Amino acid sequence: MLEPLLIIFIAIALLYDFLTGIQNSANVVATVIASKALSPRVALTISSLANFIGPFLFGVAIAETIGTDVVSEEAVTVPTAMAALLAAILWNIITWWFGIPSSSSHAFIGGFVGSAVMGYGLNAIQVPGLTRVLLALLISPFLGFGFAYILMALFLWLGRGLSPKVNQLFLKGQWITMISLGLSHGTNNAQKVMGILTFGLVAFGVISEFVVLDWVTLISAGALALGTAFGGWRVIRTMGAGFYRIRAVHAFSSQVSSTAVILGAALLGGPVSTTQVISSSIVGAGSAERINMVRWGLATEIAMAWLITLPATFLLGAIFYVILVAIL
Repeated sequence: MLEPLLIIFIAIALLYDFLTGIQNSANVVATVIASKALSPRVALTISSLANFIGPFLFGVAIAETIGTDVVSEEAVTVPTAMAALLAAILWNIITWWFGIPSSSSHAFIGGFVGSAVMGYGLNAIQVPGLTRVLLALLISPFLGFGFAYILMALFLWLGRGLSPKVNQLFLKGQWITMISLGLSHGTNNAQKVMGILTFGLVAFGVISEFVVLDWVTLISAGALALGTAFGGWRVIRTMGAGFYRIRAVHAFSSQVSSTAVILGAALLGGPVSTTQVISSSIVGAGSAERINMVRWGLATEIAMAWLITLPATFLLGAIFYVILVAIL
């Protein structure tokens, strides 16, 4: 029998997972919808299925990074994990309400570190592991931008003098690229929840060592897919129409680039921000065609939101830790 507190913890983790799906649904479908490759409902349905399947295909490297490499063993406690989730949930709701493509990964990592430091001091942080996570978060958007810029420039060069009918190739190709992006997105984001759930099971004494159980993978994938199916329409509008008028070639270039970065990071155990990578890829594809076609004011606002996410959720995680310790 599961303890009532453990059931509450699992429910909070799945709520975070569900809200991540809503917030991040725009990551996978925004360009597909904006380029008119697929209708919104069809795009969200396919993306949801891909997000559900992804966590079963590509291992648990990210889950192990989250669960074992960021904080020390003494900080593996229920308040630490729960405070991190609550901080990320609150930040996701705030940014979703204002239509800001914020990073769920930044929010969770910020809350996780903030709660651990509040409870156990700076010594609770495993510097090598946290450094690896922060480097993955920092480098991945630049990789997304660079890959998309190069790929878009290549397509523009190859397409010189070709008939406009070539756009049909990019439209149809998005069926494949969207599915591959959904698979990579699903494995990257669901594994973060798989990691924190397994972290919690260790803290509750349900399991003696960090091993991701099959049912943990199942419910993590299911909650993320369900959230994706609902679609965060505010963020979809921002990403699909806010940067510039996205055409099929932009969408295709950004999807291929994003998939390469996100899936590569998942296989290496790097919990990257899919929002950052995909947004940067969209901007990179637009910049390759014409630098001034991108609405850089919006891009700057989003970048500022990313910058404040870590310190804001660090503070929220610390606050929630104090509250939870008092309650529990």
